[in-house]
Amino acid sequence: MTTDVFAVGRGQYENIGDIILRRPLLDWAREGGRLHVYVGDSPDGYDEGLGIGGDDVVYRSLSKWYVALLAAALRGTASSIYKPGEIQLTIVGMKEHVVMLPAVALIRLRGGSVSRIGVGARNFAAAPRALMWPSNALSSYTRWRDDRTAEYMGFGEAMPDLGFAEGLDDATLERSISESAAERDVMVISLRDDTEVAPRPYPEPEWFDGVRAYAQSESLELWVVTQVSVDNDRSRRLAADLGAQLLEWDQLGDHAAQERRLRALYRRTRVAASDRLHVIIAAFTEGAVPVGLQLDDSDKVSRHFSSIGIDDVAINTAGLSAIDLSTALRRIGGRREEKIRKLLAARTRLESVRADLGALLTKSTELVDDRTAAVA
Repeated sequence: MTTDVFAVGRGQYENIGDIILRRPLLDWAREGGRLHVYVGDSPDGYDEGLGIGGDDVVYRSLSKWYVALLAAALRGTASSIYKPGEIQLTIVGMKEHVVMLPAVALIRLRGGSVSRIGVGARNFAAAPRALMWPSNALSSYTRWRDDRTAEYMGFGEAMPDLGFAEGLDDATLERSISESAAERDVMVISLRDDTEVAPRPYPEPEWFDGVRAYAQSESLELWVVTQVSVDNDRSRRLAADLGAQLLEWDQLGDHAAQERRLRALYRRTRVAASDRLHVIIAAFTEGAVPVGLQLDDSDKVSRHFSSIGIDDVAINTAGLSAIDLSTALRRIGGRREEKIRKLLAARTRLESVRADLGALLTKSTELVDDRTAAVA
């Protein structure tokens, strides 16, 4: 009997990073059964980017996906996987986990599995953690995407971010270590422009002077890129102020094509600097050195790279002089071979998670088959 694997592919449709961290998990889910995936009112390009295929059962309605999940759970064929990415531990941010409690309890009761893989917390207050306890307790398998979240939640272990699984294959990455500087002659810049809480600051003149000085000293061509469509206006302004080339994204429906354009540029990139985590993860998986180029003291980039053994990856550029910024970029932009080898080690850990999920889904099927045979 085939396992019905229920997963959520819906994310921020304007964010290619959401595709990058969801696609590996959906691929792994298909290896264990028939994928039932909720994507909401997603554009076609988003679905293409996720790799949605003809054998997948695709749901635009959350209620229909949920009813199908309950029906499969009653039959004893369902397993479910929470969506990866960042969770906001607020009443609004936790509604998915609360709404899912009856379904996941039924799945577990009927012998299925519930997995939470590649999830990280945005905030770390005590009260929301307590509210997550029932959801965590009902999960069969939990792997958080950074050490701090794993320590905070107290259930499961840490794993590398799912985005590290993508990009160049291991053999090509290994060969890329010996590439000459001339083969990687680009420095990529990308800054976020979403305003969820307050307007984001724009870099000061010293920031531009420091970035330009570093790029010139390393003979790097400056490119500004957009991987999240809401950043497009800021990308245009940055490119003009830096005197850089621009890879913008002005057609929201072509997610897969934009990702291909970005990855082609990342394969020419020596240093990728951004305050967008999955910009530098995507570029890193194509062989570029990652730099968290921040305008604040957020630890998001640092803790996700620290979880794969890479420290000193982020710069809080607020108040830095041009010389200090250029010096910091030179320090963090080095040690490429060491960092690529840390990425390869992270992928070995990800393969272990993939194997665990496959075994869990297969075991669910075997349990159902054994029970059915016993009744027969």
